[in-house]
Amino acid sequence: MPNDLPPVIDCHVHPFLGAATNTSWFPGTDTPEQFAAELRRAGIAQWCGAPIRPTPEPTAADLAGFNQEMLALHECFGEAYVPAATVHPAFPEESCVALEALHAQGVRWIGELVAYMSGYRTYDSPGMRQILGLAQDLAMVVNIHPFDLDEIDRLCAAFPRLAIVVAHPTEGRAGILARFDLLARRPNACLDLSGSGLFRWGMLRAGIDRVGPERFLFGTDFPICNPALLLQGVRFEHLSDHESELVLGGNFRRLVGLA
Repeated sequence: MPNDLPPVIDCHVHPFLGAATNTSWFPGTDTPEQFAAELRRAGIAQWCGAPIRPTPEPTAADLAGFNQEMLALHECFGEAYVPAATVHPAFPEESCVALEALHAQGVRWIGELVAYMSGYRTYDSPGMRQILGLAQDLAMVVNIHPFDLDEIDRLCAAFPRLAIVVAHPTEGRAGILARFDLLARRPNACLDLSGSGLFRWGMLRAGIDRVGPERFLFGTDFPICNPALLLQGVRFEHLSDHESELVLGGNFRRLVGLA
């Protein structure tokens, strides 16, 4: 792959300021500085994603705390970190107030939203629909960890102007193909390549052949997953320079309005 392609952007990380939101399974990324250094060592210039920790009984203060940590990380790393908002369906009013304020500060990405980490079971709820309606009006993007693709399909249909980025291709063939089917049905759905999936050789090429290169975004789920392994997984696929540029940053830039 030529070296003159634009810098790589990782759309799916979980940054942290302290141990409470450090999702690394093993030692080695124990400080925000180490987190950033490892991404750069892998060849990733910018990254996006919300801090997260298990909150089985969340409060509105937890919601505010995640967004405050995100803003502090953005202040720490500047343009290298593209900030991402946290919302919660149990607190739709607070979430909407936060989205309005964060949007005014330039935030355009929401999530990754992970229901099982955040004390709720479904994304298709009245509270979440209120939040997603505002996100659609604000032209923001939401990244969702799915459990039921039918649920994501309903949300894509209900909010056709909202870009919904499904997190993780999953590892089984049937699950991967089901995600491609969703993208084929819903033009506002995209897939981020974080976590499992890329180790299935030819997966990305098959997806692009099905729905086009504009529907896939590079992501790693760092610090849970190895960012260099996932980046090499994209680079080893049989993609054109144009397709690689879109997947490795161009699609993300378009969705969030980065130059």
